[in-house]
Amino acid sequence: MTNPDRRSFIAAAGAAAAAATSLPHAFAQKEAPRARSNKGIVFKSTKTGGGVDMDLLKKLKDLGFDGIESVSPGVKDIPALKKMCKDVGLPIHGVVDMVHWKQTLSHPEQDVRDEGRKALEQAVRDSHALGGSSVLLVPGVVRKGQATHEECWNRSIEEINKVIPTASWYGIHILIETVWNGFCYKPEEFRDYLDDINNPWVGAYYDIGNMQKFAPSHEWIRVLGKRIVKLDVKDWGVKPGFCPLGKGDVDWPEVRKAMKEINFSGWVTREGNDGGHDKTAALMDELLDL
Repeated sequence: MTNPDRRSFIAAAGAAAAAATSLPHAFAQKEAPRARSNKGIVFKSTKTGGGVDMDLLKKLKDLGFDGIESVSPGVKDIPALKKMCKDVGLPIHGVVDMVHWKQTLSHPEQDVRDEGRKALEQAVRDSHALGGSSVLLVPGVVRKGQATHEECWNRSIEEINKVIPTASWYGIHILIETVWNGFCYKPEEFRDYLDDINNPWVGAYYDIGNMQKFAPSHEWIRVLGKRIVKLDVKDWGVKPGFCPLGKGDVDWPEVRKAMKEINFSGWVTREGNDGGHDKTAALMDELLDL
């Protein structure tokens, strides 16, 4: 081989080797296909108001949703809604207490707290009547002139304890949601709050997107562990705020890993807009291995 030919051969071989070396790195940037290991273990849901019709239920069923979450109050005809869901095969797994932001369990006036507690008791009965297993509750609001963090903690626990006998009678969990209410913004605080209640009928309704602002969601899941009974599915980022799933700062591979570490099995419910139920269904399947 002449010198020019030899130089060309070496250059070509070097280029080929460099290309071969770079290929794995390029492919590594894209997550490899993975098995849908949570299918049949984690159940896909979306939130609905009280005015649900048969067409919507059929659409959600066709898109692979396993159930829906309703509201209390707000359903005009509970037996009719329950029958529609049964006919379609799309159960209602629980309700959202729609009174908790106004008649808070942390309010300084006992009369207001009484209203909030009675609404929670009714939500327990409504969830049972609809065939659900839970009520989502915001326990109070830390607000100047209304409640300090300590007052919210103590007052809400006092009122929740009054409702536990009703919840246990009907077999309905009271699940505390993590929200932007000034309360328990550290996972360890929320863990300790639930442990202070210390009752099997009270657990966490952890919202993946809400708490990303304060600490990575997978850290919350690991700290809360078995206290988590259900999950709200959202995404949030420093730049986009609340956004379509997969467009925020939530580390979904780590969320999946944390869910497996705590052996999570149960309902995950989308709250938010991805541009249509079809897109939401596909994104939940992909991001949560459903």
